[in-house]
Amino acid sequence: MGNNTRKTLKHLVELCDIVVMLLCFGLATVAVSHAFSTLSLKDFLSMRVKIQNILLFSGFVYIWNMVLSSFGMYESRRLSRSRDEALDLVKATSLATALIYGVAIVFHVVMVNYFFVAIFWTSVTLATMAGRFAVRVILRRARLRGENLRHMLIAGTNDEALRFANRIEESPWLGYRIAGFVDEEWAGMQRFRDSGHRLACTFDGLPNFLRSNVVDELVVTLPMRSLHSQASEIAQLCEEQGILVRFVSHIFNLKYANPRTEDFEGDSHITHRRGAMPDGWPAVIKRALDFTVSLIFLVFFSPLLVPIAILIKLTSPGPVLFMQQRMGLNKRRFYMYKFRTMVANAESRMKEIEHLNELSGPVFKIKNDPRITPIGKFLRKTSLDELPQLFNVLKGDMSLVGPRPMAVRDYEGFSEDWHRRRFSVRPGITCLWQVLGRNSIPFEKWMELDMQYIDQWSLWLDFEILVKTIPAVLKGSGAA
Repeated sequence: MGNNTRKTLKHLVELCDIVVMLLCFGLATVAVSHAFSTLSLKDFLSMRVKIQNILLFSGFVYIWNMVLSSFGMYESRRLSRSRDEALDLVKATSLATALIYGVAIVFHVVMVNYFFVAIFWTSVTLATMAGRFAVRVILRRARLRGENLRHMLIAGTNDEALRFANRIEESPWLGYRIAGFVDEEWAGMQRFRDSGHRLACTFDGLPNFLRSNVVDELVVTLPMRSLHSQASEIAQLCEEQGILVRFVSHIFNLKYANPRTEDFEGDSHITHRRGAMPDGWPAVIKRALDFTVSLIFLVFFSPLLVPIAILIKLTSPGPVLFMQQRMGLNKRRFYMYKFRTMVANAESRMKEIEHLNELSGPVFKIKNDPRITPIGKFLRKTSLDELPQLFNVLKGDMSLVGPRPMAVRDYEGFSEDWHRRRFSVRPGITCLWQVLGRNSIPFEKWMELDMQYIDQWSLWLDFEILVKTIPAVLKGSGAA
């Protein structure tokens, strides 16, 4: 299957998803109209179409397509499990539905209520999932019959090459056929011969083999440090003949960082990055959500901001806001805002009570801190002191979800470099540490949870943490 065909199929799947979304939207609208007798079907069909409604509905379609794209719904899933695709699809439709519902609330779309959301989400998720499942079944049966096959050549005969080949052969429904291996004689060649695989040609014989045989993909498993020139020549040969090239390489012997290719000013680069934090469209969506949701929260909680400020001012001398320099993305320093919950000279009194610290590691925290004011204790218990951080989110210094921003003093006490990876992402108001116990969790476990968030990040995980933050705040779990 050529690149043009893949692009055509991708656009066709996108179009089908939009059609399914439109049909399910219409189904939910009719169901709401019938259930609540707000509008008869005849009246609904005879309604005049307004420019505002067209623009709003176009926005819904755009949100739907953008979210599904960010979850990789239009990328090749040939090598992924159907269970993983189904899970990603549920996450994508759930988030997209939630965003559409949020936009509908902002623009006062009366028809979109809880009943509408339930009908729409259920129908669109099941219909889209059924379509994906049908495509997988059709393609797998076709591949098992010998159709839609891709012929793969593997450059290298080392252990990495054999492991890769075995995984391919154990999954015939993927539709790959190994055309052979390419290599020269070397010390470990006997192990390759014992495996029963076929040596198709040597490096010198590769150009002629590619000219006279069917090869859709070529996988390079050569050690780059010792065979860089051969790998480069192979890549150039494949480029000339339009053959897809995959690299299974460990150039720097990195154990955890994930490689990917990028284009910069016409040049290709291999980028190694640890974790699954957002890039491209997911990063845009995360930032858009941060800005939109924080703005909505500020509007919603605005009636509380002035009374809290007055209470702080009346009950203790000093400023209303506490501003402290914190470490942000890649150790950029910024001033984080909080409602002041301690006496004005709390920072200068730190050394007096350092011996009371209840947390391990460089972080300082005590449950009954003598510097906390009476109103401050209430604000901390209810997490209302965190509300000004929504302004940090609007500015882009912070995110709604991410590792908690560290004070400069705490950062300077770090003893392990792996702890510093938490600064590779934007800090957040809430995180896994917040919803799983906050101050009751030891420092090492806290750092492990931050790494878990970075490595397993997804838009769905952010949504899950935000939802779990609500009961954690209401219970005051681990608050101090």
